[in-house]
Amino acid sequence: MSRFHHSILTKREHEIFFLLMKDYTTKEIATELGISEKTVRNHISNTIQKLGVSSRAQAMLELIRLGEFTLE
Repeated sequence: MSRFHHSILTKREHEIFFLLMKDYTTKEIATELGISEKTVRNHISNTIQKLGVSSRAQAMLELIRLGEFTLE
């Protein structure tokens, strides 16, 4: 059963925060996705700004609250 869910994150932002939730470092995320660390940091900054929070940790909590991610 699938349910339509419109994400506030872009596909790339979702990939990055998915890996952050799994405790990957910025460097590990860059390697995993084949992009630069600066690009990873830019996506994280954009997401933090979009959510109106001030840190990665707050962004992760807000994304869980919004139903973008679940704790497993």
